[in-house]
Amino acid sequence: MFLGSGKAVPERVLTNHDLEKIVDTSDEWIRERTGIERRHIADDKLTTSELCARAGAAALQDAGITADQLDAILVGTVTGDAKFPSTACYIQDKLGASNAAAMDLQAACSGFLYVSTFADSLIRTGKARYVLAIGGELLSRIVDWTDRATCILFGDGAGAAVWGPAGDDGRGIIDTFMKSNGKLTDLLHMPGGGTSISMQDAINARMNYIKMQGPEVFKAAVTSMGEAATTILEKNGLTGDDIDLLIPHQANIRIIKATAKRVKMPMDKVFVNVNEFGNTSAASIPIAIDEARKAGRLKEGDLALLVAFGGGFTWGSMLVRF
Repeated sequence: MFLGSGKAVPERVLTNHDLEKIVDTSDEWIRERTGIERRHIADDKLTTSELCARAGAAALQDAGITADQLDAILVGTVTGDAKFPSTACYIQDKLGASNAAAMDLQAACSGFLYVSTFADSLIRTGKARYVLAIGGELLSRIVDWTDRATCILFGDGAGAAVWGPAGDDGRGIIDTFMKSNGKLTDLLHMPGGGTSISMQDAINARMNYIKMQGPEVFKAAVTSMGEAATTILEKNGLTGDDIDLLIPHQANIRIIKATAKRVKMPMDKVFVNVNEFGNTSAASIPIAIDEARKAGRLKEGDLALLVAFGGGFTWGSMLVRF
């Protein structure tokens, strides 16, 4: 069962007009092609774990759960504080969640759906009662600010949800769908810094930044998110008419519209905040959940369809009765 949500974003806002002063682009060009108007960017001192801990603390307060009641903290991120230990361990310490197991899961923009799926599995099998699922990213740290094709897209943020045992009223995670295709890794990745290309070699070759083949990624995202949405609906005997709110990964307004069209849902039943935050990767959907609830767009008893796509490639969907 969904128990509570929270989000945290940096105070600094970088608008499209600000970007016009950095790279050869324009507000009109960015808005027309992506729907993005601004994004939140962390200062040099902020860490991913700190932003995630803020979102997690807000989610715990919303859920009425204390940190020491958590059995697990699962974090989706590609921009952790360090190579190891996991960012989740840093978050556990910051929250004082002394009884929780902690681990990261790396599925790029699909990260929150993946960690929430594992949270649901832990709860259903009796391995855990309360799980904090977080998606958090400081993508500004791995963006090449000289590359106008990518630096306009990404922002920083964190979102969290507390999951607990399902109630007798049918509320909770109804079903999940996950899929990946490792043959497409080169279309969207950060190639340096691992065992393939050392960090020093990556820095010398400017391979320590996000690399993306935009047109190919766009086509794959439209196809994959459409598949994720239709597959889970068909499996559960549902159509877009049965969904109260579609909450897609906030990467690009054109991808969002294509996904809504695929499941025959009008845009007034789709939550969109890509204009405010840009693409925050794994943080995208949990931030949207929190904003939708606070805006009255997502109410208790509503059936929501969550859909995501990310580098890997990974994609997935989730049906949740809130």
